[in-house]
Amino acid sequence: MATPPIKVILYMQLLSLFIVAFSVIRINCSWDAEEGLLRKRSGVHQRQFDYFKLSLLWPATACRNTTRCCSSNACCRSNSPSEFTIHGLWADYNDGTWPACCSGPQFDKKEISTLLKPLRKYWPSFSCEAVSNCHHGKGTFWAHEWEKHGTCSYPVVHDEYEYFLTTLNVYFKYNVTGVLFEAGYVPSNSEKYPLGGIISAIQNAFHATPELICSGDDVEELRICFYKDFQPRDCASGSIIRSDRLSSGSCPQYVSLPAYGSWSSWTPNSKLNPRVMNRLWQLGDSQSFGFTGLNNHTKAVS
Repeated sequence: MATPPIKVILYMQLLSLFIVAFSVIRINCSWDAEEGLLRKRSGVHQRQFDYFKLSLLWPATACRNTTRCCSSNACCRSNSPSEFTIHGLWADYNDGTWPACCSGPQFDKKEISTLLKPLRKYWPSFSCEAVSNCHHGKGTFWAHEWEKHGTCSYPVVHDEYEYFLTTLNVYFKYNVTGVLFEAGYVPSNSEKYPLGGIISAIQNAFHATPELICSGDDVEELRICFYKDFQPRDCASGSIIRSDRLSSGSCPQYVSLPAYGSWSSWTPNSKLNPRVMNRLWQLGDSQSFGFTGLNNHTKAVS
C-alpha cells in the first residue's frame, strides 16, 4: 500500500487540530450560556449580575466646579439641564460589587443615531475631558458607560442600541425629578431639606429605597434600583436611619438641591402644581424657576 505524500499527512493533521479547537470553542460557548457567565475582555469569566442600578446626576452639583467650556460640556449650554440627568444604568451584584468591561463590541455612535436628541438632553456629559474606556484608551461619556456597564447587562440587554433605549425608557417611567418637585423638594440655593424626606418621597412613589450620594451638603447623585424586569427594589446598600444621621452614601441629615444654569433664566409656568408653586414662593425663589418641561415628563410616571 502506497504511503500518502507528506503534504497530505500535514494537511490532515492540521485539519484534525482545527476540528478539535472548534469543538472546544463550541463547548465553552455552550457552557458560558448554560452557567450564565459573562466573559470579560481579558477572557476571565464572571457571573451574571443580580440587579440594575439607575444612577442620576443633579446638574447644579455636577457643574459647580466647571472651569472650561466646550461643545460636550452641558454645563455651558444656554439651556443647561435643570432636572436629574442620567449617569448610567449599571449591572450590580447583591454583595456590593459589579461586573465591568464584559465582552461585546466597542461603542459605535452610528448605532444610536436615532437616539442622539434625547441622549444629548437627558444623558449629557458635564465635562470637556475624555473618559477612559475598556480598551486602555479614552472616549466619550456614552462610550464609557456602554463598554464598562452596558456590555455586562446581558441577557436582559443584548446590544448598544437596546442599552441606551432601555435606559431612557426607565428614566422617563420613574421620573425622580417630578416626584421630588411634587413633594415640594425644588431647587434652591438657600433651602436645605431633610434627607429622610427625600428618601420617603421616592419610597412612596416607587415602593423602593434609593441611594443618595452628596458632595458636601449638595445632592450629587440619586440612584434607583431594579430587578431584571425593571420593577423597583431596594438598593443593596440602601439608606439606613440611624440616631444621629441618615446613612446614604456621603449625605448629611439635611441636604441641598442647588439651583444652576437655566433655572435662573426661566419664568414660572402657570400649569405647575399649585403646591409646588406655593413652596417656591415660600422659599423666595419663584422668580428664578420655570418648569415648562415638567408636565410633559410627569406623564411618564407610573
